[in-house]
Amino acid sequence: MADGPFTPYDPDSGPSGNGHREAVPKVKPYHHPAAGWGAAMAVGKFMVLKEHEPLIGTKAILKMNHASHGFDCPGCAWPDATDGLLLDVCENGIKHVTWEMTHKRCTPEFFAEHTVSELATWSDYDLEDQGRLTHPMVYDAETDHYVPISWADAFEMAGKALRELPDPNLASFYTSGRLGNEATFLYQLMVREFGTNNLPDCSNMCHEASGRALQASLGTGKGTCDIEDWDKAEALFVMGINAASNAPRMLTALAEAHKRGAQIVHVNPLVEAGSRNTIIPHDFAAMATFHPTKTSTMTMQVRIGGDFALMRGIAKHVLEEAETDPKALDHEFIERYTDGFDDYVREVEATTWAEIQRQSGLSENEIRKAAGIYCDSDRTVISWCLGITQHEHGVDTIREIVNVLLLRGNLGREGAGPSPVRGHSNVQGNRTCGIANNPTAEFLDRLAQVCKIDVPRANGYDVVSTIQAMQAGKLEFFLGMGGNFVAAAPDSAYTFAAFQKCGFTVNVSTKLNRSHVIHGKRALILPCIGRTERDIQRSGPQITSMENGMAVVHMSRGMKKPASPHLLSEPAILAGIAKAALPETKTPWEYYIEDYDRIRDTMSKVLPGFEDYNRRVRLPLGFRIRQPARELIFLTPSGKAEFSTVTLPDTVNPPGVLTLATQRSHDQWNTSIYSDSDRYRGVQHLRTLIFMNEHDMRERGLKEFDDVDITSTARDGSTRSLHRYKVVPYDIPPGCAAGYMPEMNVLCAIGDFSTESDQPLMKSVKVTVTPSS
Repeated sequence: MADGPFTPYDPDSGPSGNGHREAVPKVKPYHHPAAGWGAAMAVGKFMVLKEHEPLIGTKAILKMNHASHGFDCPGCAWPDATDGLLLDVCENGIKHVTWEMTHKRCTPEFFAEHTVSELATWSDYDLEDQGRLTHPMVYDAETDHYVPISWADAFEMAGKALRELPDPNLASFYTSGRLGNEATFLYQLMVREFGTNNLPDCSNMCHEASGRALQASLGTGKGTCDIEDWDKAEALFVMGINAASNAPRMLTALAEAHKRGAQIVHVNPLVEAGSRNTIIPHDFAAMATFHPTKTSTMTMQVRIGGDFALMRGIAKHVLEEAETDPKALDHEFIERYTDGFDDYVREVEATTWAEIQRQSGLSENEIRKAAGIYCDSDRTVISWCLGITQHEHGVDTIREIVNVLLLRGNLGREGAGPSPVRGHSNVQGNRTCGIANNPTAEFLDRLAQVCKIDVPRANGYDVVSTIQAMQAGKLEFFLGMGGNFVAAAPDSAYTFAAFQKCGFTVNVSTKLNRSHVIHGKRALILPCIGRTERDIQRSGPQITSMENGMAVVHMSRGMKKPASPHLLSEPAILAGIAKAALPETKTPWEYYIEDYDRIRDTMSKVLPGFEDYNRRVRLPLGFRIRQPARELIFLTPSGKAEFSTVTLPDTVNPPGVLTLATQRSHDQWNTSIYSDSDRYRGVQHLRTLIFMNEHDMRERGLKEFDDVDITSTARDGSTRSLHRYKVVPYDIPPGCAAGYMPEMNVLCAIGDFSTESDQPLMKSVKVTVTPSS
């Protein structure tokens, strides 16, 4: 693309329903505890003033995340409480649910009033704020409007487009994490019966590095911890996570850990509210007395991308301690259960403290203090999120985390192990149930045997290669099951142009979003019921199931009447498309949709660990999928846990260049933006900003709220720019900067993805910042 400004929408167009764009931006540091009364007031204001649904919202709060009769929060993948807690909820979960249960409706009459060209200028907030989609809609190119279409005609239109493709690999099928296990299984079954493994998913942008690293090190693509391990750990390292916004219920685990005397180390370039203290809303005594509980014992402001160096420093300290303290290393564990230890020791010894400090941005004393906490703990959990994964060396960093855990045998026992924090409900279940562009031969063999289909064997497109194939004219059909692919993807201008070249785009959604107004030459919007809503099929009310971020599968039962009588469930929509696209199919699609127990019966025969699925999923707490590595059974080539031996990479920028990390605001969930404010970072009425260290600002002659231009330089030398963003001083290491996605996604080039994980480098964008001309 050419260098120059790119604005995905005009903030002065549209209804501006959030009322913030004309307000004066303000920044005031937030010194209050995370959650607590601030969260309670924010929830109340949101339900009453935003959605006007306080009674329905209150009822939802009482049903959300209940073990046996509620619905699973469609927000994050943090595990539900195992002790019968009645209010296992958080501010962002309540907002997410209330946003779904809005009284507003996006009807055919709305689409008749607005052209798609006009809607494309609206903000992401204004698009979603139109409310729930009520009817299937088809794009009419002559009038530039979406117009109603019957479900039968919509299925036939999509099916005909798929039938007429000369090659199944000209189609790609995306899913976000909100899709339940049953719909996920049907989706991948349909796609593989159609003949392709083009199954990109949101993991390709988020936690792909975690799966690849853990698979290489331990023979499993998942963490080995459960919530009970967090409750029993003596030390918790929380890396690259903004807990208060992205996994708020984690605050309960951190507060309880601090109360029992556990050491909690937060590792993040930004000092976030959740890394200081909290008042848990269901702790009524603390709420009544305004008494906060600490959530950390140490905070380490690592340089963006410096986490690998920090872990290498901790390992170096442990090995140095072992020279005089025989208990510093778990020699028996290392000898019996690991491979590659001697090579790893040589690599660590060759890494100097000077280089560790330079790469991490931390002092040797800081690193040794954290390492001392690790050495003093007999049970340590290390967790991480996108602050670790969305880098070139994300896989190597996670493998180094595992190396550190292996040194002291922190695996295969209670209160210890690696624990990635999945950011979206059921994103882990999607992968477990077959959504993968590079499936294993064992999975394909079992699927073919049980479901009696011919399965494709070649690897398919992931997120980045799907967009590149569209741009190259090698992809004619795109189906998105949930999410907002266009907004979430990198290199917005490139992605937008690619989608507009695609022959046919279909999106299954609950609300209007960017992916509907940046579309292919032909386009369908297929509205589905939400997770909060009742799913009634021929056999009666249905349950669905999800897998949380710690491998526990549990059921979910919607409680509310669907937003429109014209909505279908995701499984029913998939079955309708499948029957139209596969006229010779032997798969019993209608039989499956009549009763989801039948889907689960088939899944139990295909998926290891899902045996007796229908009974076990109805247990009050569901069931945990067996993890061999948790039992010290390692499905690696050596049959042991593998130490990785990688030289510490040089990620320090040249003078004048900053490393930019994109992130969510607190009043946002993925690409859904609830307001233009970010309470925990003290920002009001502003999203087009860049957070910078005050020293970096002074070097550039900048002061608070100055207008700046931000220009990124890609690996191939091309540049991308955003103009007239406001600079905001923040407590962030020198050489680092941060700002909000999806607005800043334009700066991440489509070709700038990790060679280890294929993830876009959303938290490692190289930028220069200059005063706006």
